[in-house]
Formats: sequence, C-alpha cells, structure tokens
Amino acid sequence: MNEDECKPEIAYPCRWVYKVIGRDLSLLHSAVAEVLSGRNYAVTPSRSSKGGAYHCLSVEMTVESESVRVGFYEKFRRHPAAIMVL
Repeated sequence: MNEDECKPEIAYPCRWVYKVIGRDLSLLHSAVAEVLSGRNYAVTPSRSSKGGAYHCLSVEMTVESESVRVGFYEKFRRHPAAIMVL
C-alpha cells in the first residue's frame, strides 16, 4: 500500500480481472465485446443468482496503466447491460 494515498501500488502492465454483473447474459457478452473491441481478453462465466435474475462474467485482460484500467472500468459501468462492475 502507498501510505500517502491509502491505495495499493500496482505495477503496470499487469493482468486485471473485471467482474461485470447484469440481468441478461447474452447482453453482457455483447457489452464486453463492444467495450473491448480490438483488444485481447478472456471471458469466463462467474456466478448467477439462484433464480437466474443476475449473471456475472469475469473479464481478464492486460492493462497498461491506471488510466487504461479505470477507463475500461468506467466504460463497463456506463454500459446499459451492466448493473455493477467490480
């Protein structure tokens, strides 16, 4: 941790995993493809709620900097198919 800013120090480039959560699994897959168009990434199903109302995808990719990491987080967060991004 960086004691001055109370946040972890991350050495870039690094592998990063986003958890993208939404109601429609096919729309989530489309959202990931749209946001990460032209980039290498891996998507794996994570969990679904007991009743199937919510689905989660793990999206793993290499990020080159904090601005790139945060930028993709914001793009996922703003996408209409995503309810939450971790």
